[in-house]
Amino acid sequence: MEKQSLKQYQEFGEERFTKRIVFKKGESTVFLLNFMPGQELPKHTHPGTEVFILTMQGEGTFTIDGEEVVAAANETVHVSLTEELAYKNTGSEPVTLYVMLNKVPDERFAQNI
Repeated sequence: MEKQSLKQYQEFGEERFTKRIVFKKGESTVFLLNFMPGQELPKHTHPGTEVFILTMQGEGTFTIDGEEVVAAANETVHVSLTEELAYKNTGSEPVTLYVMLNKVPDERFAQNI
């Protein structure tokens, strides 16, 4: 069992967003992304990985396969295996995203998700 205080991972940078890893176990990773207003994460994919994102604080806009989705504190987004993801803090306050990456263990199972 491990316990962490997420507060210690909420570090913000003036130049660009920050990424702080909370847990890395096997093929799963949990980390925080911290954004000042206007900062953004460029579009990218996580092939073979399920991505679960919780907005802990603030508000911003996800772009998932070209569709914009606004998410505020206590809202969550799921991005599946091949979807393209980008994010921008479009609000006026700092944003912290809690991100879980879970690798799909076998391609045979990916078809059922």
